[in-house]
Amino acid sequence: MSNSIAKRHQIILNKLQEQGFVNVSELSDELGVSLVTIRKDLKILEARNLLYRAHGSASLVNPYITDRNIHEKEKIGVQQKQQIANKTLSFIEPNDSIILASGSTILELARQLTGVPHLQVVTSSLNVSQILNINPSIEIHQLGGVIRKSSNSAVGPFAERMMQSYSCNKLFIGADGIDIDFGLTTTNALEASLNQLMMASARKVFVLADSTKFGRRGFGKICDITDVDAIITDVGISKSVVKLIESAGVELVIA
Repeated sequence: MSNSIAKRHQIILNKLQEQGFVNVSELSDELGVSLVTIRKDLKILEARNLLYRAHGSASLVNPYITDRNIHEKEKIGVQQKQQIANKTLSFIEPNDSIILASGSTILELARQLTGVPHLQVVTSSLNVSQILNINPSIEIHQLGGVIRKSSNSAVGPFAERMMQSYSCNKLFIGADGIDIDFGLTTTNALEASLNQLMMASARKVFVLADSTKFGRRGFGKICDITDVDAIITDVGISKSVVKLIESAGVELVIA
């Protein structure tokens, strides 16, 4: 391998360490070589297990996510989820009507919400309903339907028909992956479909996602990143991703 190729590869790996991902066209412009050359570089580096390639980009971690049980997710990044949930409380006021989707970060928000009085809550999550039910001044509207075992939440046509009968102030939703170009995703297509109806029923959409979710994709697309009002995350988010989110016109809140 020539010195110029080795130097180029090192620059690519350094950028990956800094940003968590690289873009093929940006590398081509920066390094002054063709798109074909950059793609060959990424292919070589992937063969050495140094990165994962995707369409037009590459990342340090596998961008494609597999489904995991909610109990397993709850044990990952506990402190970050607690901080995100605590920051989210400032966006919720007594007498709000809110939608809480499913997911481990939303579950943590529910735990911290139990002391907020006079809320109307629509949720697909059985766990969220169980937690909030201890507060007699929180009125819970539980969506029904097919119970998705990994998330312990309702999905499917019946849940979607119920969701269409509500109109709420705010939606608080998690995501399995946030790709700046592709958008918000989850590992389940039925959940993605229900999430879209939740968005249509809310005046404002808040996304709760820890920093590990950026640059990753699940099976079912929920929406484009520009379709949400705010993203609440933790300090682990990279500066380059912060710039991309802000340039998209989306409010970014760091807990």
